[in-house]
Amino acid sequence: MHGKRKLRLHNHGETYEMNCPNFLFRFLPVPGIDWVGDVTIRCHETGLVAELGYIRQSFFGFGGNRRRIKGKIFDSLTMNVLYIVDGHWDSTVTLKDASNAEVRVIYDAKQILSGLHTPFVKDPENVWPTESALVWGELSQAIISNDWEKAREAKKTVEETQRILQRERESKREIWIPKHFIVSQSNEDGWSCSPIQKWVPDAPIVTL
Repeated sequence: MHGKRKLRLHNHGETYEMNCPNFLFRFLPVPGIDWVGDVTIRCHETGLVAELGYIRQSFFGFGGNRRRIKGKIFDSLTMNVLYIVDGHWDSTVTLKDASNAEVRVIYDAKQILSGLHTPFVKDPENVWPTESALVWGELSQAIISNDWEKAREAKKTVEETQRILQRERESKREIWIPKHFIVSQSNEDGWSCSPIQKWVPDAPIVTL
């Protein structure tokens, strides 16, 4: 996944800029999915930076790096390391204070996932064809069912459909205008995306 993301916490006056790890489909020797790559999260207001690495599992699955994440949080002004991040993103992730070696759990997948419920579409007939719940529905269901061949085909179908729509717009010289956000580009910041409305509209899915 390319590009940068920005998370603005208006109540705290902080903006976090980050990239994203790569989502990896693995078919051999055992089908599965994984996050891999390096991620940098930077807060311009505080000067704090987190550098995280999503470590790829070995081809045959040996070693203890299965879904491993490790990294550090430091002050970019002094370059002092404040915390050490370590763990596995599908189980627990810990934060170690560099000043006193105190360790605490900051993410517990089992605890978080136990409170989640399967979402469903509230009103299928009124869902827009561009809603993520509909566009990525087949792919999501295939992943849940561990049907990796179907997931690959569903992903390919979505991508090819978008390419066709783009070619149609270009042939008609139509300019795509987003409905919910503003897109701009500059040499300094590259592409930037900002919401038009202050609050995000409710999604067409609900949970029990």
